[in-house]
Amino acid sequence: MPISDTSSEIAEMQMQVRRQMTLDERFRIAIELSDICRELRKAGIKREHPDWSERDVVIELLRLAFFPEPLPLWVR
Repeated sequence: MPISDTSSEIAEMQMQVRRQMTLDERFRIAIELSDICRELRKAGIKREHPDWSERDVVIELLRLAFFPEPLPLWVR
């Protein structure tokens, strides 16, 4: 059983709210969470590499998301 800091009563309330949401509402929330995660990762890259341009940060973000190795030089 997974460890949770949410009481069973609150978890049930959360499930009720989720059940009442439309597919569009759930999709919008998923997109918003994805945007938040992407911005947090970009902030981390910028903190690790403060001298990088915005373009370099975005390239690294894409590399981390889609490629196991650094991008070839011709991509930059």
